Amino acid sequence: MSAVQFEVPAVVAADPQGNIADLLVERVKATPSLALFAVPDGDGWRDITAAEFEREVIALAKGFAAVGIAPGDKVGFIARTTYEWTLVDFALFFAGAVMVPIYETSSAAQISWILSDSGAIAVLGESAEHAARIAEIRSEVPLVRDVWSMEAGDLDTLRAGGSAVEDAEIERRRRIAVGSDIATLIYTSGSTGRPKGCVLTHSNFVELSRNAAKALAEVMNTPGGASTLLFITTAHVFARFISILDVHAGVKTGHQPDTKQLLPALGSFKPTFLLAVPRVFEKVYNSAEQKAEAGGKGKIFRAAAHTAIEHSRLLQEGKKVPLGTKVKFALFDKLVYSKLREAMGGRVTYAVSGSAPLGARLGHFFHSLGVTILEGYGLTETTAPATVNLATKSKIGTVGPVLPGVGVRLADDGEIEVRGVNVFKEYWRNPEATAAAFDDGWFKTGDIGAFDTDGFLTITGRKKEIIVTAGGKNVAPAALEDPIRANPIVGQVVVVGDPFISALITLDPEMLPAWLANNGLAADMSLSDAAKNPQVRAEVQRAVDIANKNVSRAESIRKFTILDTEWTEASGHLTPKMSIKRNVILTDFANEIEDIYTVPVTTTNVSLG
Repeated sequence: MSAVQFEVPAVVAADPQGNIADLLVERVKATPSLALFAVPDGDGWRDITAAEFEREVIALAKGFAAVGIAPGDKVGFIARTTYEWTLVDFALFFAGAVMVPIYETSSAAQISWILSDSGAIAVLGESAEHAARIAEIRSEVPLVRDVWSMEAGDLDTLRAGGSAVEDAEIERRRRIAVGSDIATLIYTSGSTGRPKGCVLTHSNFVELSRNAAKALAEVMNTPGGASTLLFITTAHVFARFISILDVHAGVKTGHQPDTKQLLPALGSFKPTFLLAVPRVFEKVYNSAEQKAEAGGKGKIFRAAAHTAIEHSRLLQEGKKVPLGTKVKFALFDKLVYSKLREAMGGRVTYAVSGSAPLGARLGHFFHSLGVTILEGYGLTETTAPATVNLATKSKIGTVGPVLPGVGVRLADDGEIEVRGVNVFKEYWRNPEATAAAFDDGWFKTGDIGAFDTDGFLTITGRKKEIIVTAGGKNVAPAALEDPIRANPIVGQVVVVGDPFISALITLDPEMLPAWLANNGLAADMSLSDAAKNPQVRAEVQRAVDIANKNVSRAESIRKFTILDTEWTEASGHLTPKMSIKRNVILTDFANEIEDIYTVPVTTTNVSLG
């Protein structure tokens, strides 16, 4: 087949001399008194204006300059998602330095690799725990001469030490970098092999921010002021890009690093849009369902959900909504939807979702709540989004059209390839990997996708993950895994397929107790006992049956095993953005997989889907 290609011209003229620091300077000139951030203050939030933020950035940049951080120097940074994260980010830009973000859950060995490979000469950690992990590998990173800790008050020490540095020196430093220069070195989360350092330039962020702000104007320019509460890690390119985009677009940003405190924070901050991964939307839905179940209103919730999804589908397909559906929708809006809207702060009208497929069911459900989920697609190597659904051009179940300044094409085998303002420069000190990642100037993503006639992209799987069954059938695991993972008691799923399709499934320890209690079982049942429990197995079987309805008999899951353990980032089975490390799981659970294929198939472990 011939390659399918969609390319959208940039809507903002390129500025080859521009750098990320310019975005803040321009914002302060335009709206110095605009609240650009808000930080927790008692039960509420205290605003920080654009001008205040710039003053704090310059003060900290002076501190970095005073201790000898020179333009171009690499500085490692380990911290949770807080206001200080973006403060440090911009202070390093103003000092002319290059941040090397490190996930705050990274092990000592991972920290050692990133610091040594990047050539970082300093590292800043947030907590005593981070300091301990850095101390553990201190002898392995001889280039690192400075180690600072935010918890120990080192940001204040740096600021105080920089008081003698002239404003003119910071102005000189912040102007040094041009568009083609390195802005940051982000290491891939490494679902396979050792993390590679992605060199992202100032132009990658500046041009993508300027073009995305135009494309997402409705999200960025909400009447009364747009705002967002960030809770996913800013070490990941997705939230990092949004942080920089918010500065450019004048969006007020708050932070909540503890997801257990997310609902109270949403209630007090009242954001207009959210940034999240699909797992968050699944948790909101599943928690609401189990809460309704516990209150004896499970039937009402499920009817409300069914009506919401049906209502949204009809609207998207341009069909007339029957009177009966309209009446039910209005009733459920008062009984159910309004309460969920209020739980999210009452002002959320958009949510940007990325890193994994959301699924049409959740997309339609939230759409009927009045929250349009703009699902997008991108990688670290594309500075986050390459495609995203827009307020004015959106299709649930897709990852949207190509952004301005970006081109996306499909190779003959369906692999998605990207070029444009957002594509990274190279892999750090790895010319072989860089050469292998490009095809005539197009970045090869490793993902498989398809475009519809309107230019909306759908992701169908990872190229390396395609399973070929003994019968020669090609199966994309995501088509089976995502619907199963949507079940409240399922944690994670990995589909395997030789000689037939089967699955390893873990239970969700957060959702399981509520489900057990709602189904007349002991809420404190252990994962091990739950994995063997007939009712739990029947519920998982139900989820598998639902997934199997989407595929042919040859592609359906014929057997599954429920594991009595969790897959977490700490266990080494999930990346920091909660993606499964498939290769690690296949290795670590080789015995369990072997058991699937050696124990005879019986009617109790087969899904006839």
